[in-house]
Amino acid sequence: MSFTLHGIGVSGGYAIGRAQLYSHARLEAPHYVLRKEHLPEEVARFEEAIGQVRADMQATREHIPEGAPAELAAFLDLHLMFLDDSMITEAPKRLIRETRCNAEWALAQQTEALISQFEAIEDDYLRERKHDVRQVADKILKALMGHPGHAPLKAADEPTVLVAHDLSPSDMVLFKRQSYAAFITDLGGGTSHTAILARSLNIPSVMALHNARALINEGDMLIIDGVNGVVIVAPDESILDEYRLRHNQWRIEQQKLKRLKSSPSTTLDGIEVELLANIDMPQDVREAIEEKAAGIGLFRSEFLFLNRPDLPSEDEQFEAYRHVAEAMKGKPVVIRTLDVGADKSLAWLPQTSVNPALGLRAIRLCLTEPQLFLAQLRALLRASHYGRVRILIPMLASLTELDQALALIEQAKASLREEGRLFDESIPVGGMIEVPAAALAAEWFAKKLDFLSIGTNDLIQYTLAIDRTDDTVAHLYDPLHPGVIQLIHHTLSVGRRLKKPVSVCGEMAGDPKLTRLLLGLGLRSFSMHPAHLLAVKQRILHTQVTEVAPQTSKLLKVGEPQRIQALLERLNS
Repeated sequence: MSFTLHGIGVSGGYAIGRAQLYSHARLEAPHYVLRKEHLPEEVARFEEAIGQVRADMQATREHIPEGAPAELAAFLDLHLMFLDDSMITEAPKRLIRETRCNAEWALAQQTEALISQFEAIEDDYLRERKHDVRQVADKILKALMGHPGHAPLKAADEPTVLVAHDLSPSDMVLFKRQSYAAFITDLGGGTSHTAILARSLNIPSVMALHNARALINEGDMLIIDGVNGVVIVAPDESILDEYRLRHNQWRIEQQKLKRLKSSPSTTLDGIEVELLANIDMPQDVREAIEEKAAGIGLFRSEFLFLNRPDLPSEDEQFEAYRHVAEAMKGKPVVIRTLDVGADKSLAWLPQTSVNPALGLRAIRLCLTEPQLFLAQLRALLRASHYGRVRILIPMLASLTELDQALALIEQAKASLREEGRLFDESIPVGGMIEVPAAALAAEWFAKKLDFLSIGTNDLIQYTLAIDRTDDTVAHLYDPLHPGVIQLIHHTLSVGRRLKKPVSVCGEMAGDPKLTRLLLGLGLRSFSMHPAHLLAVKQRILHTQVTEVAPQTSKLLKVGEPQRIQALLERLNS
């Protein structure tokens, strides 16, 4: 019987193949009480399991197949870092000693506590790290219980779709070797490591299907629609024929896109458009270079501060920023200062917030922790000697915040001068426009800054008062809401009038369906995940701004969602 499952399409495209189930069943941790004299032996058993998992991970890390995406090594490094984190390796040992429980139970309790902390995080990318915690903990649990992980079987001659409850980066090493047509999982989201890898591999994939692993049988014929986030199980011939056609068209389009890498990003009427890449960690810079990005439009610096009980040193930060600056060889590198909220996932933050999205986060946090902020600013300034580094301040809402941030930048510069350290004296400083108040007051911010960057993800969330992480209201999250479009248009107009560059670095920038709308609004600098660059470039190359601008003006005057959608379709026709 044919049926359809709906999830999140994390990597577009289409695939048709036979289901291959990935045996990754989770184990239940037993619970029993130990005699006091057996506690040292239990602690030693836990340490031995940690050592076994570390050795397995390091072996996987050393045998990454040629051609695997650059992110893979970084993700494995992150899992190794989790394995060295005291919250995973030391806290369970304390529980064993204090409660006299067995190692499996101690690990399970600590894992659930950690995951609860991650679930409270507002930022999508950081919150999704709970899956990494779970994956590392599962490996340790299996080592304790004598159940090694099971690798996928060798892919058959015909196209095969991997069906899993969840996949870890180390699983993806095997996945890369077997050349599956697509994969689907019950868990995960658009910012999970598995999703990021799927996009970098450009493989159709659908996640968050909830029950796919239980409902699909080995060998079932599957259609994977990564564009719409749909999986069709046991389709009839007419549906198969339709998707075979879509799949062939998609493959042809993918081949055509690769030819655009060396093409200048220019519209039909000769307007140059800057296409930049968003990255989350230094290793991501390789993909940005491979996709011929004009620079790094957003380097999220948060990764250095995560999953550790202490703060990264100034030197550690400097080395990370310098690596990216040197790798880009003179192209601009915009580095956003620390953007995290006041939640328990960061061991060095003593406070918690009832609503992290509106609490002590981003620049607000940095201004209350000036020594932390100064260390990062000094590292950024030092890195500016090795490339075209730019500083980006997140979540500005008032000019007072901006003045305080600029004063601290000057203080960091003065301290480096006293030490005789080299840096770019005229390093550009920009601000994120992601709060409606900042968009409405963009003129005042632009006068004090060198550039602006519109973070559409948060701008939409704050403008529409919608928690984009809440499934019950996620359907109301609308980038085409008239209020959102007006705020973007106003910010771009201010930048144009004051001759200050403005970019968009949110998800809107990487959506080809919105490229012409943004061009018509006046955007000339897009920043997105490297995997989306060529699709957006293709749309730019086939756009005449003098034609789309008048149509965009009409859209600005419309309030009804149906009319906005109709005008957008006409714009893209």
